[in-house]
Amino acid sequence: MLPINHFKKALKEGRPQIGVWSTIPSPYVSELIAGAGYDWVLLDTEHTPTDVPLMLSQLQATGAAHPPQGMLPTHAVVRPAWNDPVLIKRYLDIGAQSLLLPFVQNAIEAEAAVKATRYPAGGIRGMGGSTRAANFGRTADYVARAAEELCVLVQVETAEALDQIEAIAAIEGVDGIFIGPADLSASLGYPGRANHPEVSKTINDAIRRIRAAGKAPGILMVDEPRARECLELGAQFVAVALDTVMLRNGLDGAAARFRSTGYPAGTPATSSY
Repeated sequence: MLPINHFKKALKEGRPQIGVWSTIPSPYVSELIAGAGYDWVLLDTEHTPTDVPLMLSQLQATGAAHPPQGMLPTHAVVRPAWNDPVLIKRYLDIGAQSLLLPFVQNAIEAEAAVKATRYPAGGIRGMGGSTRAANFGRTADYVARAAEELCVLVQVETAEALDQIEAIAAIEGVDGIFIGPADLSASLGYPGRANHPEVSKTINDAIRRIRAAGKAPGILMVDEPRARECLELGAQFVAVALDTVMLRNGLDGAAARFRSTGYPAGTPATSSY
């Protein structure tokens, strides 16, 4: 049986999906995250050393996690390193059902992304035979129905791409448009200042335009008040946390607290190791 893509279904129904951005290339961490109760997790390969075999293990670990009672399993969204049909084919074949394609600049590139996820005659995806996505050939109607449960998200990251939102949204098969705040801030002349008022103004306008065009807007926003603001504006898939940042902040915070208060009197100076 073809697995239902509950993430895609939620976007089509206009229901917001809260996610976490994961850049730690570890199946152990993927399973840990997927058990927390987020609607979706972004498994990144663009800015991580993750490759296809490792991503397979991360997808398996995400699927093995136990969500909180009454919640659907966390859905994995894979970001290939580039909008490349070869990478897209490989990630789909190992079972990814949702892809976020980076640096899509116009409708032509958006259409290419969709075609790379579709079998002929609607696309160019190669016939892989008994792939994991087809339960190793056991899902007899996989080729005929695969597109129904595939979610294609494209990432707009520059001022030039934002000018093309309506044209990109008009491409059939594009399910959502993700705003990349870091690269966008650099494109607008504010590198490293994603919360600059001009950048925020541009993002707000983009969210409204994407919704008006009938597509689901998405964004990564770890500042909680700003993330809630984006949701109120109509963003539908919002990553509100980043695993490396949470780990870093937790580690740094614990170390700083003990350094600032000093060790309790009488603490031995020697180690037991």
